[in-house]
Amino acid sequence: MIEIKVPELAESISEGTISQWLINVGEKVNKGQSVVELETDKVNLEVNAEYTGVLSKVLKQPGDTVEVGDVIAILDENAGGETAPAQLVNEEKPTGEAANQPSAQSVPEPQQMTRPVASPAARKLARELGIDLNEVKSSDLLGRIRPNDVKAHAQAPAAKEEPKVEKVNKPAVKQTETEFDKPVERVKMSRRRQTIAKRLVEVQHTAAMLTTFNEVDMSAIMNLRKKRKDAFFEKHDVRLGFMSFFTKAVVAALKQFPLLNAEIQGDELVLKKFYDIGIAVAAPEGLVVPVVRDANQKSFAEIEREISSLGKKARDNALTLKELQGGTFTITNGGVFGSLMSTPILNGPQVGILGMHKIQTRPIAIDEERMENRPMMYIALSYDHRIVDGKEAVSFLATVKELLEDPESLLLEG
Repeated sequence: MIEIKVPELAESISEGTISQWLINVGEKVNKGQSVVELETDKVNLEVNAEYTGVLSKVLKQPGDTVEVGDVIAILDENAGGETAPAQLVNEEKPTGEAANQPSAQSVPEPQQMTRPVASPAARKLARELGIDLNEVKSSDLLGRIRPNDVKAHAQAPAAKEEPKVEKVNKPAVKQTETEFDKPVERVKMSRRRQTIAKRLVEVQHTAAMLTTFNEVDMSAIMNLRKKRKDAFFEKHDVRLGFMSFFTKAVVAALKQFPLLNAEIQGDELVLKKFYDIGIAVAAPEGLVVPVVRDANQKSFAEIEREISSLGKKARDNALTLKELQGGTFTITNGGVFGSLMSTPILNGPQVGILGMHKIQTRPIAIDEERMENRPMMYIALSYDHRIVDGKEAVSFLATVKELLEDPESLLLEG
């Protein structure tokens, strides 16, 4: 029998959630074949079988939280692949009801335990609720604490406080499954959505975030794209979009204002001498920010090709952790959804993010006597005021504006 374990995920990821089993119990598995999909904070990963055999037992179900090294299934490498073997990993395990409980090998003896025996999901839930596992009573025959035990413990104090309501002569509130009188649907947040929520709140608590605005006359870029788009596509087999112009402009501005390409580590500033630009993409399971590496060394065509490839991977949920890590500055485009103006939130630990918005035709004063309708876009820069002063932030955004309104200058910027 072979144990299928959660592999090392990444340096910053120690646990995940079982998303779905790709193989049913009793089915044959070939070496290298994907067995289960794990949802982590950043991407979904597939765990591959290291041996050929039959999936004889599944130990973790979809929705269960697992940690690196946890045994999640059993593979019988000696089976022929037609049916699943009835035996378990440990041939000495008891039969009947006790056979469904953890073996003596997996549960330490009471005198050996330095902390309560609990499943990873139970420990995670206890941490989130601030509950001491030593105070939680287990409903398991062998004393293993599970998530339902933690939930029961968390709900117990509320039940004890009910008599206090009677003492103040207030009508007792009927305990129901929901606090709403009308129908609702409760949907568990995905691990990625939970991580997004946590990081967005965290960055607003840890950074002194401020946003400055400007507007760009997109006439020159639109005229250049109209003039060159067919030849560009014919030569490079990729369309000339707006993102390459904005990426080039951001890189040029970062070279002039290096603090916006930095981050804070303790009491030090880390000034990055490379330009890995994150491009925010709305994926089905939530926002992701794949990174265009060394954007300063790439041509317009290379940037457009890489952004197109990363965007497709994001929508197909096929991004790797490497493609999501290590950005130095982020660009987000709410304009594709119709946003006219917004204040983007920093993608920590980065200290700057540029927000693009919808291009809208507006009357613009050319001089004291003339008005013209021009395609205009509001742009926003959110920055960490702890290290970036207002003068630098405003100057950075003005530089981006000037470069975009004279797109040929971007060629000189490299």
